[in-house]
Amino acid sequence: MKTLLAILAAAGAATSLAAADKVDFAKDIQPVLQQNCFKCHGAEKQKGKLRLDSREAALKGGKGGPAFVASDSAKSELLRRISLPKTDDDFMPTEGEPLPKEQIALIKKWIEEGAVWPESAIVASATEKPAGPPAPELPKDFKPSGAEQKAITALAQKGIEVRAIAMNTPWREANLRLLGTNVNDATLASLKDVVSLVDLNLATTRITDKGLESLKGLTNLMRLHLELTAVTDAGLASLKSLPNLTYLNLYSTKVTDAGLEHLKGMKYLRNLYVWQSKVTEAGAKGLKAALPNVEVSTGWDIAELMKKVEEEKKKAEDEKRKKEEEEKKKKEEKAAADKKAAEKKPDASAEKKPDAAAEKKDDKK
Repeated sequence: MKTLLAILAAAGAATSLAAADKVDFAKDIQPVLQQNCFKCHGAEKQKGKLRLDSREAALKGGKGGPAFVASDSAKSELLRRISLPKTDDDFMPTEGEPLPKEQIALIKKWIEEGAVWPESAIVASATEKPAGPPAPELPKDFKPSGAEQKAITALAQKGIEVRAIAMNTPWREANLRLLGTNVNDATLASLKDVVSLVDLNLATTRITDKGLESLKGLTNLMRLHLELTAVTDAGLASLKSLPNLTYLNLYSTKVTDAGLEHLKGMKYLRNLYVWQSKVTEAGAKGLKAALPNVEVSTGWDIAELMKKVEEEKKKAEDEKRKKEEEEKKKKEEKAAADKKAAEKKPDASAEKKPDAAAEKKDDKK
């Protein structure tokens, strides 16, 4: 317990974590890092020798130095890069869209508040990659069909970019997050022919369980973002046909333990995020039992840490109060003893007072 307090004290976090107006790392910062940074700066890949999946790694930094300087946003390289225009060579994330202004503002505020990040809060991708089946292999002889190219052209006319994940490769990615509520189930129907998709971001869109049925044919899909959508347990049933899925984000959805039952056949699934969903600890453990190699990120580790910190803080305050009361009691007892002793002591002035009869005798003489 004392170790926990020491950890947070070192980070300047002991009191600020409980403040309602402070940026909460688990709720506001960790999800942003995981969703936007770990693809290039996580356990499996470190562009520029930079990792952002633990406080220690972020402070160590990469070629450009530490990712951030606590309490000094102006000297924090991470904030500088995510604030640049996408056309700048230093722009981050290099393989994604610019972060929303709200998220950038949160990161800036978080840094200025001391960059509170419990050292024990090492997120899932910072752990060693679990042993198990190797990563799925994509078909080496894959060639996009005419229907796929037609679908990509049609999507481009709607402002939706489906682009190659790298040069000289047929595999593609699509990030519909920035389009937000402009994306609905009809949009997904247009995606069903793009079977070269390996990475699809549908976060914050208006898709529903019905729309996910259009993904059934995307058998090469490996990463899928569904956070902050209306997806429920019923929608996850459509994901059973995605055998190569390794990453699934269900942050802030209405998915429950029942929905996780649909995922138990995904042998390649490695990372599942269920913060602020209706998934319970028991449900997460049940999935872990079926898929020993999956890392289920729930945020409970942070919540439990905060609970322990509060308990330690209360315990320390109780001990301090008890010590003060004991010291006060000792002072009161000493004062009472001194008073009692003073009352028993003979009056010195009375002892020195001359005898009246003797004074009269002396006067007669």
